[in-house]
Amino acid sequence: MKEEQDIEVSSDAHEAQLRGALEASGQRFTDQRAAVYRYLVGTDIHPTADEVLVAVRQELPTISLATVYKSLETLVGCGLAVKLTYTDDSSRYDGRTDPHHHARCLGCGRVTDLPGQLPKREIDALRDRASNFTVVGYRFEVSGYCAACVPEGGPARLDA
Repeated sequence: MKEEQDIEVSSDAHEAQLRGALEASGQRFTDQRAAVYRYLVGTDIHPTADEVLVAVRQELPTISLATVYKSLETLVGCGLAVKLTYTDDSSRYDGRTDPHHHARCLGCGRVTDLPGQLPKREIDALRDRASNFTVVGYRFEVSGYCAACVPEGGPARLDA
């Protein structure tokens, strides 16, 4: 029973956070945006829009991919989600907006969170080397292969 109450409180807190961010950005609250946001903050898989669509359709069977995309972009614009873009034109979405790092599998494309942060002195050193450029943030991601995708014989390594 307590676990159920905790989930309700968490859900209420997320809805209040969503409503406040949407209002501050001049956007309106919709059931579709709420469903997308609930899914995004409740998962750690950094889903694509297609993956969000499949998950949210369990709650809202008639939601369209276009609505999912618009909802995701609205959440990004309100600062409630982060869009992770890659050179192959793929995008994934992250409901965590706190500073953290990622590991991306080159085989399946899955993105997972890495614990910890770069030491402030490392960030300051990078900022100092960026002459004629004002650094306001950074994104750190390592790439490689998850356990399911490691090539036979092992991947080529940077230190090899």
